[in-house]
Amino acid sequence: MAVPDFQAFMRPFLLLLHDGQERRIRDLYEPLAAHFSLTRDDVEELLPSGRQARFANRILWAKFHLSKAGAVSSPGRGTVALTEQGRRLLEQFPEAISMRDLGTVPDYARFIAGSRTAQPPALPHDEPASSPAASLSPDEQLDALHAELTASLASELLEQVMQLSPAQFEVLVVRLLVAMGYGGSTRDAGEALGKTGDNGIDGVVKQDPLGLDRVYLQAKRWQGGVGSPEIRTFAGSLSYHKASKGVFITTSHFSDNARKTAEQIGSIILVDGVQLARLMIEYGVGVLTRATYHVRRVDLEFFEEL
Repeated sequence: MAVPDFQAFMRPFLLLLHDGQERRIRDLYEPLAAHFSLTRDDVEELLPSGRQARFANRILWAKFHLSKAGAVSSPGRGTVALTEQGRRLLEQFPEAISMRDLGTVPDYARFIAGSRTAQPPALPHDEPASSPAASLSPDEQLDALHAELTASLASELLEQVMQLSPAQFEVLVVRLLVAMGYGGSTRDAGEALGKTGDNGIDGVVKQDPLGLDRVYLQAKRWQGGVGSPEIRTFAGSLSYHKASKGVFITTSHFSDNARKTAEQIGSIILVDGVQLARLMIEYGVGVLTRATYHVRRVDLEFFEEL
């Protein structure tokens, strides 16, 4: 099953401390995984940022909120223990414990009132705790917002690219590959051909300073999909130029047959519109950084490992 939201960990977390013994939080990971019948893949699944496992992140956020409610204490470095408040919560809520339930504790209610970022943003008071917004930890909410902004930017990029002339699009893809590290500069490493007599090749990028190895490009600013005939034609052009590597870039998409054809040929890389926009964002081609925000938080895992 998928890793539960961080609120679902709250009551099982407290139950594991019910005997009153002080424990290291990392010693709770395995029994919590067993409680929810999680597989190794579930436990090791990373957040979109790739910096932490989703499983560990949600446990640490559950512990954070429980501590703000006074349900657990930290007697020593990296350890946790149940408090009398925690015992009362277990008795009061026999099925599950949510952030809304913790709100019955005065200390936690004051904490929430003084920190808007402590709870899932834009979560109305009458919204159920099982809603998608409530299921995400703050770290996951930041990742989700970043993904949403990136998707919007990618859509805008493709709209701009579609307004380019075929010659401008050819120059764009050469600049992109140069930005990705193919050669040193656009003048020295890449050139757009895009002229009569190019024999089906729209651009070429040098892979080394002397130009001994080159990547040949086909750039199609199309609305419709690209099929296998176009891939076979490009493969023929590569053979004409005695080229061993080719990249076919389009603003649209490739059919399944086109992808199978490229896979069978083995020397052609396909880049569709979605991947093109992602690469432009990643390598800073056609985009500007308006502002940079450093969002810092307490490294909960750091303190648990001390």
